[in-house]
Amino acid sequence: MIDFKTMESDVVSDLGIGLTATKGKVVSVRNCWHFYTAGDSVEVMFHNGQEFLDGMNRIFPIVACYDVLILAFVLMDTHVHFVLYGDFDSCNRFIHEYVRRTSMYLSLRYQKRKSLRDIEISHQSINDDRYLKTAICYVLKNPLSAGLPYNPWDYPWSSGSLYYRSPNIWTSPKWMLGMDSILQTAQDKRMIAKTRVKIDSGIRVVDNLILPDQYVAVTIVERLFKSHKAFYFYMSISKDVDIESRGGAISQLTVPLSEMRDNRRMLSQEMFGKDELRCLKMEQRLLLARRMKSRYNSSPKQIARLCGLVYDEVMDLL
Repeated sequence: MIDFKTMESDVVSDLGIGLTATKGKVVSVRNCWHFYTAGDSVEVMFHNGQEFLDGMNRIFPIVACYDVLILAFVLMDTHVHFVLYGDFDSCNRFIHEYVRRTSMYLSLRYQKRKSLRDIEISHQSINDDRYLKTAICYVLKNPLSAGLPYNPWDYPWSSGSLYYRSPNIWTSPKWMLGMDSILQTAQDKRMIAKTRVKIDSGIRVVDNLILPDQYVAVTIVERLFKSHKAFYFYMSISKDVDIESRGGAISQLTVPLSEMRDNRRMLSQEMFGKDELRCLKMEQRLLLARRMKSRYNSSPKQIARLCGLVYDEVMDLL
């Protein structure tokens, strides 16, 4: 199990948690980073619920190998976001190792080598507490921004449900009770995490999910915001532009990728009487891409990929 206590004194100092709050004053922070992958550099990272579940369980054995703390994260179907605390090299190795293992997982599952070799991994340095709080809320609100029907604290593939929850009442999620953990043997837990490394017998598992409160620094985040009122205040005021203006473009699709695939099929049927992409000629695919570009808020690169086109060849034609 990850021992957050060993880093606590450094974290409190670097995040200015012990300082007296002054209204309107920004506190400098150190060793905080927002790492993310570009949503338009691959078609899909997680195809279904089982792959999301495995993607969640993949986090634990990886973060246990590095001196980093996860403050917040979200897994989306085409990309991931992590807000991390630690030195840059450790955080950078963590995210690259996560992508590498995800690529290996997809290669074994679909017999397609290096399926994530073109994925773009970027980062932003976080230098003050206000921006850190904004980045955390931005990450947790990613599903909502992408048009998915979830509240930030209800999306199952993120850390959103961890903060400011009260256990042992009917509104608490099942994982807070850890009631299924006794049903899992150490070998079962290694299989769930897909690792050969020995997993501590105290690690709690519910419904084949390694409970994320065991690898997310929930207490640190709650101390950072200081109260649930401040947490929800930042959730309400944080905007995509607050993050994107700091570090360049972070791809955000107004329409989720899975829905875009359905839209492509319906539009293809409407235009050409065929809903299978392989039945379309290249000129028909280009016309389909142009129509999708005019109708939906999605990047040209993503649309080209959805329509079976090479973006570099058609970017001036879209």
